[in-house]
Amino acid sequence: MLKGIDIILYEKTKTGEDGFHDPIYEENPVTVHNVLVGQPTAEEITTELQLTGRRIAYTLAIPKGDTHNWDNVRVAFFGQIFRTCGGAVQGIEAMIPLRWNKKVQVERYE
Repeated sequence: MLKGIDIILYEKTKTGEDGFHDPIYEENPVTVHNVLVGQPTAEEITTELQLTGRRIAYTLAIPKGDTHNWDNVRVAFFGQIFRTCGGAVQGIEAMIPLRWNKKVQVERYE
């Protein structure tokens, strides 16, 4: 039986605007349970590096039913901080036999 780990997702909440009308966000930590952490393929690493200049560290499998926003947010696991690259890629929940139907890639963030 596969089992994921708990990770901390830092959800962004808009709290206002600065003097140039750019949004100001506050980050709130939320624990997401049962997230699988895996290695990206060599092809995924190379493609992302060539297209965006980002070096993918891990691929996260997100459990079914999760409603969090995964677009360019910080996440923490293994005692390190990462940032998601883009948003989550989602499959059809009923067509996927396991407990996870979304995946998102993360890069190391310091």
